[in-house]
Amino acid sequence: MSKLNFNVFASLLMLGTIFSCQPAEKKDGGSESEAVEAPAAHNTLTAAEAEEGWELLFNGTDISGWHKYGGAPVGAAWQVVDGELMLDPSAKDGWQVRDGGDIVSDKEFGDFHLSLDWKIAENGNSGVIFYISEDTTLYEWPWMTGPEMQVLDNNGHPDAKIEKHRAGDLYDLISVSEETVKPHGEWNHAEIKSEGGQLDMWLNGVKVVSTKMWDEAWAEMIAGSKFGDMPGFGTFRQGRIGLQDHGDKVWFRNVKIRSL
Repeated sequence: MSKLNFNVFASLLMLGTIFSCQPAEKKDGGSESEAVEAPAAHNTLTAAEAEEGWELLFNGTDISGWHKYGGAPVGAAWQVVDGELMLDPSAKDGWQVRDGGDIVSDKEFGDFHLSLDWKIAENGNSGVIFYISEDTTLYEWPWMTGPEMQVLDNNGHPDAKIEKHRAGDLYDLISVSEETVKPHGEWNHAEIKSEGGQLDMWLNGVKVVSTKMWDEAWAEMIAGSKFGDMPGFGTFRQGRIGLQDHGDKVWFRNVKIRSL
């Protein structure tokens, strides 16, 4: 190649590099980088989420908006560390944690869409419970009324050997359609949506449970489960969201909900 041709080639190559680095133009004149909303920081809402009516149930700083099932303040075993809500199981009290216990949202929800992240310690067990009735004169535990999305280390906890007790299952009622849970110590993204009696649950972007609530088939399914002798279970159409103390270390973050 001659020196002249080489100089022309180099100039064209430089121009191509410059233009390729420019933001893509949108039809309205803006750039693609301007059009795409940046992901929200943990425990915050994007502008779009706020406009859609989402609200935070955990702000990443403190435990406001929650209380221990039965009405007492949240115990010291539930700790906020580095923007994560963690249950510290170092002091056991039977199958739960001393100064822990199940915690529930101050607010009650009817039709809702819940979104959160969780991770579990090795051999750990927990759960996300919804439609909880907090009438402790009738129901000693939140799981006596509220269905549960199981939180579990499938590779270590003995419950994983029981059908309908694995991570993502509608506990003791419906098994996940496919296994999408990540190993212990890794974050999982979960969603629960209940609207007009239709219940759908996702784990790591995959819809793993879909069913109708409160119809005859629902009642028959409950009757054939471990909840069959609990007359209030799965009957409430409004209630609190609960995070379970099952005596094991568990973390939650980005807990947000939208009333439908």
